Amino acid sequence: MTMKSGLCKFALTAHITSSVGWIGAVVAYLALVVATQTSQDAQTVRAAFIAMEPIIRFALVPLAFASLLSGLIMSLGTPWGLFRHYWVVEKLLLTVLATRVLLSQLEPISYMARIAADPSTDLGRLGAVANSSNPGSACWCCS
Repeated sequence: MTMKSGLCKFALTAHITSSVGWIGAVVAYLALVVATQTSQDAQTVRAAFIAMEPIIRFALVPLAFASLLSGLIMSLGTPWGLFRHYWVVEKLLLTVLATRVLLSQLEPISYMARIAADPSTDLGRLGAVANSSNPGSACWCCS
C-alpha cells in the first residue's frame, strides 16, 4: 500500500525532522559529556550532569522513537518497502540498536544527575561514581 502524495510528503518531513533533531540532541549531549570529563570547575561539572537528564528524557528519547516510527511508516507506505532494499533494513536495525542503547542509559544518567544535584557532593565523588560502573573505561558514558 502506498501513501498519497500529501501524506507521503508529511511523513518524509516528519522523518527527516525527527532524525536530524535526534542528531542535534546527540551533539548537545556529547558537548555536556565532554564538559564533565574535561572541566576542573565543580559548578560546570554539576550543571552538565544535571542538564544531561532532561536532554535525554525530553529530547533524545522522544526523537529516537519519532525517527523509528516515522521510518517504519515511510518504509511501509512507499514503494521502498521494509525489506526490498538492504539499506532500509540497515537503517532500521541501526535505529533500533541506538534506541536500545539510549534506553539502557536512562537510569545511570538519572543517578548521576541526582548525585550532581546534591550540593554536598564534591567533584571527586562525581568522577569516582562515574568511573566506578566500569573501572576499565576512561569515560562513564562508555561503560
